[in-house]
Amino acid sequence: MRKLGLTLAVGTATLALSPAMGADQADQIIRGQYQAVLGDCSGCHTRPGGKPLAGGLPLETPFGALVPPNITPDKETGIGNWSDAEFRNMMKTGIGHDGVRLYPAMPYPAYTRMTDQDIADLWAYLTTVEPVSNKVEANQLPFPLNIRLSMWGWNLLNFKQTDFTPDASKSAEWNRGAYIVQGPGHCGTCHTPKSLLGADKDSSFLQGASLQGWFAPDITNNAQTGLGKWSEDDLIKYLKTGVNAHSIASGPMAEAVENSTSQMTDADLKAVATYLKSLGSDTGNAQPAKPDEARMATGEAIYRDNCSACHGGDGAGSGVLFPALADSSIVAQANPETLARVILAGSQAVHTTQAPTTPAMPSLAWRLKDQEIADVLTYVRNSWGNAAPAVSSSDVAAVRKELVP
Repeated sequence: MRKLGLTLAVGTATLALSPAMGADQADQIIRGQYQAVLGDCSGCHTRPGGKPLAGGLPLETPFGALVPPNITPDKETGIGNWSDAEFRNMMKTGIGHDGVRLYPAMPYPAYTRMTDQDIADLWAYLTTVEPVSNKVEANQLPFPLNIRLSMWGWNLLNFKQTDFTPDASKSAEWNRGAYIVQGPGHCGTCHTPKSLLGADKDSSFLQGASLQGWFAPDITNNAQTGLGKWSEDDLIKYLKTGVNAHSIASGPMAEAVENSTSQMTDADLKAVATYLKSLGSDTGNAQPAKPDEARMATGEAIYRDNCSACHGGDGAGSGVLFPALADSSIVAQANPETLARVILAGSQAVHTTQAPTTPAMPSLAWRLKDQEIADVLTYVRNSWGNAAPAVSSSDVAAVRKELVP
């Protein structure tokens, strides 16, 4: 029988399995493609409408812009001249081809926990995707931060090459979830607060952080601001479809759901949920002081006129179309940045195979002034079981300023 080549469309890249390829090699490449899913490689390294993995949109960091580079096997502009050993070293230490030091926007502080086998599988996959000639100027930081040697000092202070160590007292499922979250999934890169130097504050692991104009929320099991009110099934559904009874994914999380978590296996989603639900306390934080009655009354009137038609007079929402605002840990985050952004800029929900309808929130920037938005957010954040600090007009003004082209 004649052997035929096989081409598979996986994620955003095309994987070509040649007739001469052995079964073991083909299996490794397919495993590597799944590692690319866990690591959400396409989310950063593929521009909207661009060639898969040929370079992404600029990442706006507090220190300046960094552009995810071309990681196709093109020899001139990609990683075609890298060796497998150089790739492994980059993933483990942040030092790449020809000794070039990477910035931690490429999350090697998390990838360092990946096993050698998973890294080798990922490399095998990347060598098979379509080579694309696309030169990317990755480092757009201002002087002196654009001097990559500075990362030697950053690593000395903030980074330690660390393998993942399973916890023998926990189940295999818990350890698998811990490995994904801490390693290839690099959840802490977005959800862990950062120091002045941009390093993770490990003492506040996954307790929420500001990132590119959004606030990545607390995803520990804290009842007031985290996932304490979510069941494991709620979390699995959110990661699989982008929507559940508590929230609808938008912004950077919508991209992560579309490119990564919605394509993960059910077993891995269950493992991630098991691990995240084990973190932190499920008891609430101390209740903040209630805002004054005048602000609450003003906010209620604004809510009734602008929000209640979709989200309900009682904040209960409408199923998967309009998320509930009542008793919501998303609403109660300490940082109101995401809420202000959604009101000002609007938002489009994520599209997934399991939840193809993508409801949208319209922009109200033209309709509401900064103080009005601050008042309505203060009202929502302190009604229907919610309790969170009041929002100021300056909080909203700062977000509005960031949104000006």
